Amino acid sequence: MKKRYSDEQIVSILRETEAGAKVGETCRKHGVSEATYYSWKQKYAGMGVSDVKRLKALEDENRRLKTMVADQALDIQALKALLSKNF
Repeated sequence: MKKRYSDEQIVSILRETEAGAKVGETCRKHGVSEATYYSWKQKYAGMGVSDVKRLKALEDENRRLKTMVADQALDIQALKALLSKNF
């Protein structure tokens, strides 16, 4: 899935309003809804580009680890079911 806005662009848009620009004008200028702007603000407020990239990397790693744990839990459940039938 390709994102429309890069991390740098998101941080730049948020910084524009922090510098005093009006939210509505900034959103129209960049083609972003105000709802999207406020969700970005809630998630990325006060972060720099490197912080946002680090957050994305941690979220990806967390997603991968959760998948691994779920797969292992299924394997364990299947092995327990198999063992209970043999004995």
